[in-house]
Amino acid sequence: MTNIQSITQKAREMKELQRLAEDLQSEIVALQDDIKATMTAQGVDEMTAGEYKIRWSTVVNKRFDTTAFKTRYQDLYNQYIKESITKRFSVV
Repeated sequence: MTNIQSITQKAREMKELQRLAEDLQSEIVALQDDIKATMTAQGVDEMTAGEYKIRWSTVVNKRFDTTAFKTRYQDLYNQYIKESITKRFSVV
């Protein structure tokens, strides 16, 4: 098998596995939604189901608003930005 044929086969297998993973993720989300609906109907954010303890709790995060800061303090913002370089892998 030539190198390009080998890469083509690997890419094909990878795309199929990604499709399967997306299908599984959809099923996981559907199950989570069902559990959340039950918890909402019962008015609870924690429950025990068999050997599982299930929590659906509110989490508050505080994040720095870079867009507002950049708008208001452009010069200061520019002093502290730094460039980062990454490589992105994709098969389309």
